Amino acid sequence: MQQFTIPQFIDVEDKIIGPITARQFIIILGGFMLIAIFYKLADFSLFVFLSIITLLIVGVFAFAKINGRPFHYFVLNLIQTIKKPNLRVWHHVVLPVNNEDELVQVVPTEVVNKKHYTDSRLAELSLIVDTSGAFKGANDNSEVKKSN
Repeated sequence: MQQFTIPQFIDVEDKIIGPITARQFIIILGGFMLIAIFYKLADFSLFVFLSIITLLIVGVFAFAKINGRPFHYFVLNLIQTIKKPNLRVWHHVVLPVNNEDELVQVVPTEVVNKKHYTDSRLAELSLIVDTSGAFKGANDNSEVKKSN
């Protein structure tokens, strides 16, 4: 059987100029091009203001990491999270097929009532789970005492 080498450290980016990676170099190059456009189009005070803001943004995008990932991944995930709904609900509807091969929507007739627990009941259930059943709960202890 033929031996193959397995690539390791595949998440490490290649360095092109000292400690700067290709991604960082392209981001910095784009920032300097933007600053050059500001120099041509704006007066000096506006140029200095826009250059400082651009350098800060470029520096963050090029060098900042959040949880070991580049900053632009954080921004993309933030945008995706903002666009998604906060609550996802699954509406289970049975769609039987009738003779004409058309889908017919059936409205569910049974409504399930959800149990709403109080904070004290949730704390009690949490204690039962944390003690692996050693604590039986306030209601269960009273029933055991009544039966004895």
